[in-house]
Amino acid sequence: MISGRILRDAMVSAANNIYNLRDYVNSLNVFPVPDGDTGSNMSRTIGAAKMALEGLDDDVSVGEVIKLTASSLLRGARGNSGVILSLIFRGLCKILEEKREITRADFSKALKSASATAYGAVLKPTEGTILTVIRLVAEASDKFAEESGSFCEFWGKLCQKTEEVLKTTPSMLPVLAEAGVVDSGGQGLLIIFEGMKSVFDSGEIIPANELTQQPEVETVVKQEECSFFYCTELLVTKSDPDLSVDSLESFLGEIGDSVIVVDGGDVIKVHVHTNNPGLAIEKGLEYGMLSEVKVDNLLEEIAEKEKKNRAKNNEFEYKTVSGNTKFGFVAVVSGDGLCELFKNLGVDNVVSGGQTMNPSTGEILSAIEATPAKVVFVLPNNKNIIMTAEQTINLADRDVIVLPTRTIPQGVSAVLSFDASKDTKANQTAMLEAIEKVKTGLITNAVRNSKVGGKDIKAGDIIAIENGKIKFSEESCSKACLRLVKSLVKKQSSYVTLFYGADVSLEEANTLENQIRQKYDKLEVNMVNGGQPVYHFVVSVE
Repeated sequence: MISGRILRDAMVSAANNIYNLRDYVNSLNVFPVPDGDTGSNMSRTIGAAKMALEGLDDDVSVGEVIKLTASSLLRGARGNSGVILSLIFRGLCKILEEKREITRADFSKALKSASATAYGAVLKPTEGTILTVIRLVAEASDKFAEESGSFCEFWGKLCQKTEEVLKTTPSMLPVLAEAGVVDSGGQGLLIIFEGMKSVFDSGEIIPANELTQQPEVETVVKQEECSFFYCTELLVTKSDPDLSVDSLESFLGEIGDSVIVVDGGDVIKVHVHTNNPGLAIEKGLEYGMLSEVKVDNLLEEIAEKEKKNRAKNNEFEYKTVSGNTKFGFVAVVSGDGLCELFKNLGVDNVVSGGQTMNPSTGEILSAIEATPAKVVFVLPNNKNIIMTAEQTINLADRDVIVLPTRTIPQGVSAVLSFDASKDTKANQTAMLEAIEKVKTGLITNAVRNSKVGGKDIKAGDIIAIENGKIKFSEESCSKACLRLVKSLVKKQSSYVTLFYGADVSLEEANTLENQIRQKYDKLEVNMVNGGQPVYHFVVSVE
């Protein structure tokens, strides 16, 4: 039998394990484009549950743990992988939410519910992904549950089966075979299961990697909550490699908190929040030569952080308002120019996010409930955010319609086709039709070596993406953009709009605009300062 305390600890261990290995999971992403990254999204999603679970006492039931886990995952879900992970736990919750303790048979039944829930929420499931992994593991779980043995042995067989299925994913999905990797989402799920296994086997919670750990969900620390005012960091080159750091760690704990002492053999890494940084530095001198000494005033950092938070009108802290008008809009956008553009087009609230910065379900939900409208249209503007946005439909206190905008140009076109004099259905139809008419091109840098469609792509290459597919690479952004526009423009095209990114100069943008105008003198050409990260140029052709 597994108690609530054990399951709570297992979930914390799972969150730490995927956190530690998130970069490895990210490296399995097939396409070389900068994206939300599976490992990071799964880590941040389950990290939201970890924060909630750590507040539960030892007498908690399995049902309480799984319900809190499922609700936290739902609101913290980021990217498609994070949403599917939340759906898996929502399915587990349907079976386990009333349980005080659970058996092998209970969990086997819950796994089938998890698989059905995840598959049921995906319109066109792709085999060879995390969905396949959870389905085949669930199907095998009955046999494992019926075999004699402890829950630990049962879980070990589940992990083994998960690994076996994962190894077969390249045979199901050709793009994985071409890249020579297994499915990243399935690998993330295995890592989560293995993190849980550590607790089931020995009661040991896998610790988060101290050297790289950062909070996965940003919290606002207020000045009145700060007891120690100086963040002190230093490296100590040991005078004697055999010196123990136990007394150093104990001393730092007496003069402050947030103590991290990492003994690297010859070098000690020290971090402490204290009101007496001089004492920490003097103590470090007892162990050897100091370098990279850094002292920061936490109050100044907190004040600056709070100032930045107040300056952002698209942060999590929206004020919930009731619907005063019939229609409203929420858009997910990144880049000062694009944010201003969408607001000028009538969007009520903008959520900061996009490629590499997938917002959570909770962030989008907060923006929806801060929109003074009875019906809110949501523009995800990224294929990896659509599923996340769709999770708000059953959570919001008003009607929500998620328009499947996969790109910024599609979002712009949708808003421009909106007519306040028409009803909800007519507007939804008109905006969906507008989305389909837009062709989108993107210019960015490859972030990893890869092979896509027979093309060898190297990290750092400038690549052109046409309607979601990598078309070619070029030696410069301008050449790539000219070539991409040529590919997108057809006889029936009338408009070309280019949004240039944060790393493109005004001079470069103006030169490119003139070149396009000269080549396509019968088209209306516009160059807009989008200020977006990741993409040097976003091209829209209608």
